[in-house]
Amino acid sequence: MSESLSIHHDETSHQFVTTVDGHRAYLAYMDLGKQTLDIYRTFVPDGLRGRGIAAALTEHALQYAERKGYSVIPSCSYVERYLERHPRHADRTA
Repeated sequence: MSESLSIHHDETSHQFVTTVDGHRAYLAYMDLGKQTLDIYRTFVPDGLRGRGIAAALTEHALQYAERKGYSVIPSCSYVERYLERHPRHADRTA
């Protein structure tokens, strides 16, 4: 993605959110306690797909988990594939 994304962590709704061209994209998670996040959904509107937005949201969430010492359960199929393609995050999975 050539443009810089502004990603906001909405801790109340357990989402990482960005708005591009007036459309909202997000990654949703559940905090399961015991330093574990279950990332269960990424959503990017059809018109924004293929621009690396889901990857940026996922990377942002994984970096957050790393900073906080959390393990991640990749319930979302996109996040699961992302982790397979980016093994540097493999130690984050629960």
